[in-house]
Amino acid sequence: QELHYLKKQIHPHFLFNTLNTIYGFALRQSRQTPDIILKLSNLLDYILYQVSEKQVSLQQELDHIEEYISLEQIRFQDTLNVTINKNEIKENCSIPPMLFIPFVENAFKHGNILNGKLKIRIHFEVSDSHLNFRIENTAITENIENKQNGIGLENIRKRLDLLFPKRYELKTTQFKNGFVAALNIDLHE
Repeated sequence: QELHYLKKQIHPHFLFNTLNTIYGFALRQSRQTPDIILKLSNLLDYILYQVSEKQVSLQQELDHIEEYISLEQIRFQDTLNVTINKNEIKENCSIPPMLFIPFVENAFKHGNILNGKLKIRIHFEVSDSHLNFRIENTAITENIENKQNGIGLENIRKRLDLLFPKRYELKTTQFKNGFVAALNIDLHE
Protein backbone atom coordinates (compact mmCIF):
# COMPACT_ATOMS: atom_id res chain seq x y z
CA GLN A 1 0.00 0.00 0.00
CA GLU A 2 2.81 2.40 0.83
CA LEU A 3 4.47 1.74 -2.53
CA HIS A 4 1.15 2.31 -4.31
CA TYR A 5 0.66 5.60 -2.42
CA LEU A 6 4.16 6.82 -3.25
CA LYS A 7 3.68 6.02 -6.95
CA LYS A 8 0.37 7.87 -7.15
CA GLN A 9 1.70 11.22 -5.97
CA ILE A 10 1.44 13.95 -8.58
CA HIS A 11 2.84 17.37 -8.01
CA PRO A 12 -0.03 19.77 -8.65
CA HIS A 13 2.32 22.60 -9.65
CA PHE A 14 3.16 20.83 -12.92
CA LEU A 15 -0.50 20.32 -13.77
CA PHE A 16 -1.33 23.89 -12.77
CA ASN A 17 1.53 25.34 -14.85
CA THR A 18 0.65 23.23 -17.88
CA LEU A 19 -3.03 24.18 -17.70
CA ASN A 20 -2.05 27.85 -17.48
CA THR A 21 0.16 27.40 -20.53
CA ILE A 22 -2.71 25.75 -22.43
CA TYR A 23 -5.01 28.59 -21.38
CA GLY A 24 -2.55 31.17 -22.75
CA PHE A 25 -2.19 29.30 -26.03
CA ALA A 26 -5.98 28.91 -26.31
CA LEU A 27 -6.48 32.66 -25.79
CA ARG A 28 -4.12 33.31 -28.69
CA GLN A 29 -5.87 30.59 -30.70
CA SER A 30 -2.51 28.96 -31.24
CA ARG A 31 -2.30 25.94 -33.51
CA GLN A 32 -0.10 24.30 -30.85
CA THR A 33 -2.99 24.07 -28.36
CA PRO A 34 -4.29 20.63 -29.49
CA ASP A 35 -0.75 19.20 -29.46
CA ILE A 36 -0.14 20.48 -25.93
CA ILE A 37 -3.44 18.99 -24.73
CA LEU A 38 -2.57 15.63 -26.34
CA LYS A 39 0.88 15.59 -24.69
CA LEU A 40 -0.63 16.39 -21.30
CA SER A 41 -3.28 13.71 -21.81
CA ASN A 42 -0.65 11.07 -22.68
CA LEU A 43 1.44 12.02 -19.67
CA LEU A 44 -1.53 11.97 -17.30
CA ASP A 45 -2.55 8.56 -18.66
CA TYR A 46 0.92 7.27 -17.81
CA ILE A 47 0.99 8.91 -14.38
CA LEU A 48 -2.53 7.89 -13.35
CA TYR A 49 -3.12 4.51 -14.96
CA GLN A 50 0.05 2.84 -16.15
CA VAL A 51 1.62 3.46 -12.75
CA SER A 52 -0.37 0.46 -11.49
CA GLU A 53 1.77 -1.82 -13.68
CA LYS A 54 4.55 -3.58 -11.84
CA GLN A 55 7.07 -2.97 -14.65
CA VAL A 56 7.26 -0.86 -17.82
CA SER A 57 9.97 -0.73 -20.43
CA LEU A 58 12.72 1.75 -19.72
CA GLN A 59 12.11 3.14 -23.21
CA GLN A 60 8.49 3.84 -22.27
CA GLU A 61 9.63 5.78 -19.20
CA LEU A 62 12.11 7.71 -21.34
CA ASP A 63 9.37 8.55 -23.87
CA HIS A 64 7.23 10.01 -21.10
CA ILE A 65 10.18 11.94 -19.70
CA GLU A 66 10.69 13.48 -23.13
CA GLU A 67 6.97 14.31 -23.32
CA TYR A 68 7.18 15.94 -19.90
CA ILE A 69 10.21 17.96 -21.01
CA SER A 70 8.47 19.06 -24.22
CA LEU A 71 5.58 20.44 -22.14
CA GLU A 72 8.03 22.32 -19.94
CA GLN A 73 9.85 23.57 -23.07
CA ILE A 74 6.62 25.20 -24.25
CA ARG A 75 6.32 26.96 -20.91
CA PHE A 76 9.96 28.01 -20.55
CA GLN A 77 10.47 28.83 -24.25
CA ASP A 78 14.06 29.91 -24.91
CA THR A 79 15.07 29.98 -21.22
CA LEU A 80 15.35 26.17 -21.08
CA ASN A 81 18.26 23.99 -22.17
CA VAL A 82 17.82 20.24 -21.63
CA THR A 83 20.15 17.52 -22.84
CA ILE A 84 19.56 13.78 -22.53
CA ASN A 85 22.40 11.33 -23.07
CA LYS A 86 21.76 7.61 -23.11
CA ASN A 87 23.39 4.49 -24.41
CA GLU A 88 21.39 2.00 -26.49
CA ILE A 89 18.46 0.75 -24.43
CA LYS A 90 17.60 -2.93 -24.84
CA GLU A 91 13.95 -3.67 -25.49
CA ASN A 92 13.74 -6.10 -22.59
CA CYS A 93 15.02 -3.58 -20.03
CA SER A 94 12.15 -2.90 -17.65
CA ILE A 95 11.77 -0.81 -14.53
CA PRO A 96 9.00 0.16 -12.12
CA PRO A 97 6.91 2.96 -13.67
CA MET A 98 7.51 6.57 -12.65
CA LEU A 99 10.98 5.76 -11.37
CA PHE A 100 12.77 8.72 -12.99
CA ILE A 101 10.03 11.26 -13.72
CA PRO A 102 10.05 12.56 -10.09
CA PHE A 103 13.74 13.41 -10.46
CA VAL A 104 13.04 15.31 -13.68
CA GLU A 105 10.10 17.07 -12.08
CA ASN A 106 12.30 18.10 -9.12
CA ALA A 107 14.90 19.55 -11.50
CA PHE A 108 12.25 21.85 -12.94
CA LYS A 109 10.61 22.62 -9.60
CA HIS A 110 13.81 23.43 -7.71
CA GLY A 111 16.00 24.57 -10.59
CA ASN A 112 16.71 28.21 -11.29
CA ILE A 113 17.30 30.21 -14.43
CA LEU A 114 20.90 31.41 -14.26
CA ASN A 115 22.48 33.51 -16.98
CA GLY A 116 19.22 33.38 -18.90
CA LYS A 117 18.79 29.57 -18.88
CA LEU A 118 17.55 26.74 -16.73
CA LYS A 119 19.99 24.01 -17.69
CA ILE A 120 19.16 20.37 -17.08
CA ARG A 121 21.41 17.48 -18.07
CA ILE A 122 20.14 13.90 -17.88
CA HIS A 123 22.28 10.82 -18.35
CA PHE A 124 21.23 7.15 -18.55
CA GLU A 125 23.67 4.28 -18.82
CA VAL A 126 22.32 0.75 -18.82
CA SER A 127 24.20 -2.53 -18.77
CA ASP A 128 22.94 -6.06 -18.17
CA SER A 129 23.38 -5.70 -14.44
CA HIS A 130 23.28 -1.97 -13.61
CA LEU A 131 21.36 1.15 -14.41
CA ASN A 132 23.07 4.48 -13.79
CA PHE A 133 21.04 7.67 -13.86
CA ARG A 134 22.26 11.19 -13.26
CA ILE A 135 20.41 14.48 -13.43
CA GLU A 136 21.96 17.89 -12.95
CA ASN A 137 20.26 21.28 -12.91
CA THR A 138 21.22 24.89 -12.37
CA ALA A 139 20.16 26.15 -8.98
CA ILE A 140 20.87 28.94 -6.56
CA THR A 141 22.92 27.15 -3.91
CA GLU A 142 21.39 28.81 -0.85
CA ASN A 143 17.94 27.63 -1.97
CA ILE A 144 19.03 24.00 -2.16
CA GLU A 145 19.73 23.47 1.54
CA ASN A 146 16.08 23.95 2.43
CA LYS A 147 14.82 21.86 -0.50
CA GLN A 148 17.27 18.97 -0.34
CA ASN A 149 15.52 17.36 2.60
CA GLY A 150 12.05 17.99 1.21
CA ILE A 151 9.24 15.47 1.00
CA GLY A 152 9.88 14.75 -2.70
CA LEU A 153 13.37 13.36 -2.18
CA GLU A 154 12.24 11.57 0.96
CA ASN A 155 9.44 9.86 -0.98
CA ILE A 156 11.86 8.88 -3.75
CA ARG A 157 14.15 7.26 -1.16
CA LYS A 158 11.25 5.41 0.49
CA ARG A 159 10.11 4.06 -2.85
CA LEU A 160 13.65 2.97 -3.77
CA ASP A 161 13.96 1.23 -0.37
CA LEU A 162 10.80 -0.74 -1.14
CA LEU A 163 11.68 -1.54 -4.76
CA PHE A 164 15.42 -2.15 -4.53
CA PRO A 165 16.31 -2.97 -0.91
CA LYS A 166 20.09 -2.77 -0.51
CA ARG A 167 20.44 -2.74 -4.32
CA TYR A 168 20.68 0.97 -5.02
CA GLU A 169 22.75 4.00 -4.19
CA LEU A 170 21.34 7.52 -4.39
CA LYS A 171 23.68 10.46 -3.94
CA THR A 172 22.72 14.10 -4.06
CA THR A 173 25.30 16.83 -4.35
CA GLN A 174 25.00 20.56 -4.34
CA PHE A 175 27.67 22.74 -5.83
CA LYS A 176 28.02 26.36 -6.80
CA ASN A 177 25.00 27.15 -8.99
CA GLY A 178 23.87 23.55 -9.31
CA PHE A 179 22.44 20.36 -7.93
CA VAL A 180 23.04 16.72 -8.93
CA ALA A 181 21.16 13.52 -8.14
CA ALA A 182 22.91 10.28 -9.11
CA LEU A 183 21.21 6.90 -8.84
CA ASN A 184 22.85 3.53 -9.39
CA ILE A 185 20.61 0.45 -9.34
CA ASP A 186 21.67 -3.19 -9.33
CA LEU A 187 19.14 -4.76 -11.70
CA HIS A 188 19.65 -8.33 -10.50
CA GLU A 189 17.15 -9.48 -7.93
